[in-house]
Amino acid sequence: MPRLFRSALLLVLVAAAPPLQAQRRGFVRVADGGLVVDGHPYHFMGMNLWFGMNLGAGDDASRGRLVRELDRLRALGVTNLRVMAASEGPDSAPQRVSPAVQRAPGEYDERLLRGLDFLVAEMGKRDMRAVLILNNFFQWSGGMAQYVSWATGDPIPYPGRDGHGWDEFQEFSARFYATPAAQALFERYVRTLVHRRNTITGVAYADDPTIMSWQLSNEPRGFGHSEQYVAWVERAGAFVKREAPRQLVSLGGEGKLDRATPNTRTQFERVSRSPALDYLTVHVWIENWGWFDPARADSTFNQSVGRTLSYLADHVAIARSVNKPLVVEEFGVSRDGRSYDPAAPVTWRDRYFQMVLEGIWYLASEGSTTVAGANLWSWSGETRPPRPGEQWRRGDPFTGDPPHERQGWYSIYAADASTLGIIRTYTRRMSEIGASASRPGSP
Repeated sequence: MPRLFRSALLLVLVAAAPPLQAQRRGFVRVADGGLVVDGHPYHFMGMNLWFGMNLGAGDDASRGRLVRELDRLRALGVTNLRVMAASEGPDSAPQRVSPAVQRAPGEYDERLLRGLDFLVAEMGKRDMRAVLILNNFFQWSGGMAQYVSWATGDPIPYPGRDGHGWDEFQEFSARFYATPAAQALFERYVRTLVHRRNTITGVAYADDPTIMSWQLSNEPRGFGHSEQYVAWVERAGAFVKREAPRQLVSLGGEGKLDRATPNTRTQFERVSRSPALDYLTVHVWIENWGWFDPARADSTFNQSVGRTLSYLADHVAIARSVNKPLVVEEFGVSRDGRSYDPAAPVTWRDRYFQMVLEGIWYLASEGSTTVAGANLWSWSGETRPPRPGEQWRRGDPFTGDPPHERQGWYSIYAADASTLGIIRTYTRRMSEIGASASRPGSP
């Protein structure tokens, strides 16, 4: 690590068949403020592969692509994947992935669930760990807004349609925390999934060490129901822990958003103290939050890196105060000039990944077990969007960018050789932290 970079950091901080399944390591657990497996430290550099279930639910070609993507990621040293394990609503709904796992309340698409079975089984073969996301604050998988609409009959105010804005949509989604009927629908699905027996491995999800964590939601925010949100985190986390006591529970939140995006009321410090959450998560979005402008990269990049390190430092301090591990599970940068062309260069992305991953590695290895790992956003692999810069349409191939976002924005492709080289370096270095600590005579 360059001396100046290290100094800056210091200043900021002060599936498988049952026989194969039986050979797997144990469950990931928390001990002494860190993640451990069979008593040894567990550190990882992972990836977001949100559409893995959808690929697994497709035809032979779709499943073939999933297998190839998993092989590519494993060859890079990636052993931890964050994936969507839920989607809700009619396929006719805008701005979301389709088909949905839950087409209507209590009506589940068995083909999609078998797709998740296939994903988990294939991950188990490769000794990979899964973080399964159970809900979504945003509309691209249905999520909380769809549960509210089902429970109340009120239409969803989709942002950018019929004059509706993002704050209006988020206030609607946050009604989930104050709508018991919506929460009951969510819990019914969670109970169904947690106790499902994988049709390929024969192992119940709640008994499968491939599943590292059940994640309550993708990027939940309190907005106008802040107190109910805190209560829901406690209640939902305790519910999942009762249903799946051998696995971890995480929130999937972005962290303290007060300075980045005011009025979100994530109550990060309060919810972090909940015994229902085993480890903490943080997301960093330098473009979405206005910290980095690709059109003015020369003048905004260094500041965005500094703000990233400061943001991480704040959350490391909170994690240490509650003696829980921290995972940096979403962060990404667009291609140069925010081009959506898969052939565009990735100069600034690579610089950002290099500097931030160096910081994450340093924090994970500098003597504290608080920083456990990271998941980059987001793997697209061999597939390119058919219309770069446009939103996803039903029937399009799945890429790293969710349906409501411009395709090609944050996708990492298998042809991005320079980026993959950086990823390979840090998957190795992160894995070596645990390996060195596990060797006889290690301090």
